[in-house]
Amino acid sequence: MECSCSSIFWLTAIALLLVLVLKKISHISTKSLPPGPPGWPVIGNMLDLGGVMPHQTLYKLQSKYGPVMWLQLGSVGTLVVQSAKAAADLFKNHDIAISDRKCPDAVKVHGYNQGAISVCRYGPYWHLVRRLYASELINKQIDGMASARRKCIDDMIWSIEEETEASRARGGLGEVVVSKSLFLMTFNLMGNFMFSKNLLGSDSREGHDFFDAMGNIMEWAGKPNVADFLPLLKWVDPQGLRRGATKDMARALMIVAGFMQERMNARCSEKEMIKRDFLDALLEYEGDEKEGPDKISNQNIKIIIMEALFGGTETTSSVIEWTLTELLRKPEIMRKAQAELDSVVGAKSKVEESDINKLPYLQAIIKESLRLHPSVPLLIPRNTLKGIDYLGYWIPKNTQVWVNAWAIGRDPEFWDDPLTFKPERFLDSSIDYKGQHFGLIPFGSGRRMCVGMSMANRVVSLAVASLLHYFHWELDGSIPPETIDMNERLGITLRKLVPLKAIPRRRRKDSTESLCGLRTV
Repeated sequence: MECSCSSIFWLTAIALLLVLVLKKISHISTKSLPPGPPGWPVIGNMLDLGGVMPHQTLYKLQSKYGPVMWLQLGSVGTLVVQSAKAAADLFKNHDIAISDRKCPDAVKVHGYNQGAISVCRYGPYWHLVRRLYASELINKQIDGMASARRKCIDDMIWSIEEETEASRARGGLGEVVVSKSLFLMTFNLMGNFMFSKNLLGSDSREGHDFFDAMGNIMEWAGKPNVADFLPLLKWVDPQGLRRGATKDMARALMIVAGFMQERMNARCSEKEMIKRDFLDALLEYEGDEKEGPDKISNQNIKIIIMEALFGGTETTSSVIEWTLTELLRKPEIMRKAQAELDSVVGAKSKVEESDINKLPYLQAIIKESLRLHPSVPLLIPRNTLKGIDYLGYWIPKNTQVWVNAWAIGRDPEFWDDPLTFKPERFLDSSIDYKGQHFGLIPFGSGRRMCVGMSMANRVVSLAVASLLHYFHWELDGSIPPETIDMNERLGITLRKLVPLKAIPRRRRKDSTESLCGLRTV
């Protein structure tokens, strides 16, 4: 009798369990995956990405499959989100579920994916580094670095003037390669945040070596990698991307290690610290092991520094270059921006950060540039921590999530005349790029949005204002503005395929005297 009762109990329990399982399966089966192109055996939709500009290819595919699309990239299921409405639902309702990362194989070398905040797993370490960035970059140093920003931008203006004069001395028209001066400015600015000094200059061999290694790493990391979608090929590394990244990242890490050792030697010798910077904050961190480690390892400190130099330099300089390019295509917009500057700044030799909030048209220009030219067109891939019910579709756990910020900036349901550069659209609008207006998310949204957004905003605004205040920009007379090459090159960030060359002309007769006072010690 006891055996019979026991059997009945277990049979009933098993039956109930089966009912629950079948109910769960039935629930999932009623939810289909989003639409998408049919795939091939093994490789799935890898060929549908096409070429080296996947953000453009995906944008074109949405006319057939809609703004929410499914791709099977080898063994990796991928959700593609390409409209403001779809992005709003994703970030508002599923931000925690998509807070993990899918890290490309080429940037897993030397433990980069474990130390870098942009690609590390969602967990205690990410929370720790995010808090440090918020404390040091946003709260403490964003205002404290105002003089460093001013100095780096002054040096940029001076270098442009020198390059222009050198071009004319060679019999040229005074053309400058704009991206060169922009990159040096942003790189040295990040160097001041990290190390309280310029990293690129006539006396900095390490800075130039790092610059070279960084350019190579951007190339390795930016190329589509079949090993990301077919894991068995990771050990073969058929495109050589992992091997190249391993070599160049080792170079960059060695240079950063030298900067760190120099700082630690100074601390050991008890030299008076004139200024505390982000490297000091990383070296001094002590936790309680309740959330994350009690100390940050030296390897992870090197990676954090390297990541900040990569991200802060490349993204900011590319935004400024695209903005100047659009202004050269539309000279009437440049003239309106300069008229606003003349009204607000007047005869002052420098634009100050306190002037920026009085320049709404300039701010509208920058927003419009970010709408059409986000530095990271496909936001860094997310990874679902669990299955989610999204817009009537079932998205399984461990799905890669691509948010196409480039396509969202061209969403015709959100933007009027979306392919036209028209800053006026922002003048009577509250839309900004801080992650809450989902038609404009160049820095992402939610927990994993770019931690350097506030700093980038200040640098881009002051740099663009200064470039327009000091110079009027022209093209070679043989190049009609509408024919400027607007083709893109995708590495870690989206840059112009053909670097912008332009002729800066002094806007005022007192420019010589003003420029002579720029280089302060």
